[in-house]
Amino acid sequence: MGSFSTLIRTASHEQHVEAETSTFMSDLLGGRLGVDAYARYTEQLFFVYEALEAGAERLAADPVAGPFIRPELFRPAALERDLAHLRGTSWRSGLSALPTTEAYAARVRECAEQWPAGYIAHHCTRYLGDLSGGQIIRGKAEKTWGFTKKGDGVRFYVFEAITNPAAFKRNYRELLDAVHADDLEKQRVVTECKRAFALNTALFHALGEEFPLSA
Repeated sequence: MGSFSTLIRTASHEQHVEAETSTFMSDLLGGRLGVDAYARYTEQLFFVYEALEAGAERLAADPVAGPFIRPELFRPAALERDLAHLRGTSWRSGLSALPTTEAYAARVRECAEQWPAGYIAHHCTRYLGDLSGGQIIRGKAEKTWGFTKKGDGVRFYVFEAITNPAAFKRNYRELLDAVHADDLEKQRVVTECKRAFALNTALFHALGEEFPLSA
């Protein structure tokens, strides 16, 4: 059996491609949608990251998930600033989760509470994605809607405490390889990674339905 991080990477590769080629994301990155679609997407991320980080404090002491709980990854403060910039100071009152987002957040919470190894699947799917592909989204958003470079509106994609993303990702993969789990459990985690991608893709589909390109 290959290294755990490689296994996860291989399993998620096909779904990465599927998520990146979702029509909503390609329309958004192609500048074919308005800033309101970007704001709506950012709102959905708020719910997902709230679920990811709600259990972080408790999981920090967990032998399996503990090493992955890194404050320099935490996103809600950045999301709050972005949403205040995108939606105004009373952004919380207008905040609503799509049903697919609710399902996604509920699954993350369930893993955080009952299955720390499964939680890692959601953790790595999101944060490694943000550190990689997220940077492409940031660049496009700055160009398309005129956000200040690395400023309000795109702070979600800026990891100020991570000076060397490549080294961070390398270290993260080493943590994955060091996870204490037997082959069967690792296989279950790989399956959960695929589920995380499927939940993310479902979110893109739902956003695509909410923001269809006018023919």
